[in-house]
Amino acid sequence: MFTLEIIIVLVVLVLAIVLFATEILSVDIVALIIMVTLIVSGVISPTEGVSGFSNSATITVASMFILSAALFKSGAVVGLGNKLAELFQYNFWIAILATMLVVGIISAFINNTPVVAIFIPILAGAAAKSGHSLGRMLMPLSFASMFGGVCTLIGTSTNILVSGIAAENGLEPFSMFEMTKLGVIFFGTGILYMLLIGIHLIPNRENGKDLVKKFGMGDYLTEIILESAAPSVGKKIKDSPLVRSLDIDILEVKRQGQQYFMPSGELELQQGDILKVRCDLEKIKTLKERQGIKLKSDAKFEGQDMETEEMTLVEAVIATNSQFEGKTVKQIAFRQRYGATVLAIRHRGEIMREKVANTVLRSGDTLLIEAQKDKLDFLRQLQLHGRNTFLIVSEVPFQNFKTEKIALVVGTIAAIILIASMNILPIMVAALAGCVFLIITGCISMEESYRAIDWKVIFLLAGAMSLGVALDRSGAAVLISDFLINIVGAWGPIAIVSVLYLLTSLMTETMSNNASAVLLAPIAIAASITMEVDARPFLMAITFAASSSFMTPIGYQTNTMIYGTGNYKFMDFVKVGGPLNLIYWIIATLMIPYFFPF
Repeated sequence: MFTLEIIIVLVVLVLAIVLFATEILSVDIVALIIMVTLIVSGVISPTEGVSGFSNSATITVASMFILSAALFKSGAVVGLGNKLAELFQYNFWIAILATMLVVGIISAFINNTPVVAIFIPILAGAAAKSGHSLGRMLMPLSFASMFGGVCTLIGTSTNILVSGIAAENGLEPFSMFEMTKLGVIFFGTGILYMLLIGIHLIPNRENGKDLVKKFGMGDYLTEIILESAAPSVGKKIKDSPLVRSLDIDILEVKRQGQQYFMPSGELELQQGDILKVRCDLEKIKTLKERQGIKLKSDAKFEGQDMETEEMTLVEAVIATNSQFEGKTVKQIAFRQRYGATVLAIRHRGEIMREKVANTVLRSGDTLLIEAQKDKLDFLRQLQLHGRNTFLIVSEVPFQNFKTEKIALVVGTIAAIILIASMNILPIMVAALAGCVFLIITGCISMEESYRAIDWKVIFLLAGAMSLGVALDRSGAAVLISDFLINIVGAWGPIAIVSVLYLLTSLMTETMSNNASAVLLAPIAIAASITMEVDARPFLMAITFAASSSFMTPIGYQTNTMIYGTGNYKFMDFVKVGGPLNLIYWIIATLMIPYFFPF
């Protein structure tokens, strides 16, 4: 029976799925819209609406972000990554196997996004030295982080989230290693698939050592000479008709033996100035007579031509939860703030070379940046001190690590795992206590802890949980589960496990894995009640599926991070990840009922 509350919840559910999938709005904003709508409509109370912020799962996830940051600040992961990178100069297959094993094991115990972020520039350096394709390294890296994430409760935020939803509904929360047996099967299968099949399906594209060629900038970088008739002569750069009529960046001005790098908009242009510019070369050729300019040479720039004693090219990826996300280069005032110019953007597989300043940035976008060499250390500090900006992938990570704290941080994380697995303390309490200990002992500061937390994820979890409550309270979850049971229930609960895994997997390919889990978990619990079976197998199907998204570059954060850097196309993920998704679905259908009986 459709009540007004059920209708409201179903409308909100459909709207949430559309907004999560299309990314018209940021996922945290969508989650807050859901929360406010459900509270204002009276479907849930204000207390129920904000209860997600105090949920043990939300607090545990926040704590894990801090623990992960402390581990990376110690330098332990970077040191290990550098050792692995050396193997690629000797044997690619041994090196890739070792990398997947190490990354998977690390990701079983800490957040996998920073693991991948640390390894991307390390593997980029290894690819450059060994001559191997970077694309054949990065996809196994991203997938391995997901292989490991399904092995323990704290492997991903999704595992913790579904466990929290179970506890909220009066069920036993997941134990630390409850997922491990099946998780290890997924882990082993994933690695074997990548070694025997997956890597061979990845196109062996060039490493892109020459960033100018990699971004196809040959027709967008040149030098022009201002003639006496040029209307721009005698005018400031910012007021120059040349700049105003073309989408152009003046990267350098040469004048009577002097060079002005990243010239200010206040610099007055003079006759005879030689300008190094970024612009569509065809436009320049078309407008050169009108603008009173001439091309210095028809020769195209290459990467080495952009490298000088003062300037260099770097490649950077917009980080997850970056403060740049949703803004344009112009809004960020990138050049003024960072002494660098964005020449091109690889956005969702497409390279943007025009109207760069007005392109809205998204996480995973790859930027081609010309920067002053004396600014590089500053740019590195931005990426490695939790300032949520971008990750320089063409430069090996640099930071003054607290190596003397490695044993303390690793020991603390190990103690948390041991305490939680032995049920001495709940995981939330153990993780919080571990964070406090690391802050007190100077392994990470309070300010760094605040910056380490991915607040977008926290607000997503808290906001989306309110929809889970509404699905349960209104009866919408029962209505949807009954519909599901009517379709496939005749084949028994195993069919429900299979359908829930497939549905979660498909949803996760187009939207946040946490959002998928939150939306489907209440439905799974309602279905178990109707069928009078244990909810565990249904919840496990959702948990494993939500953390195993291989088929698209936007389905999981780590896939998005490697998309541009690996020079992948969308179909590369479909070809490599599609069969793996299918294999995992079959394993889940057969093995979840075995390890988690009804």
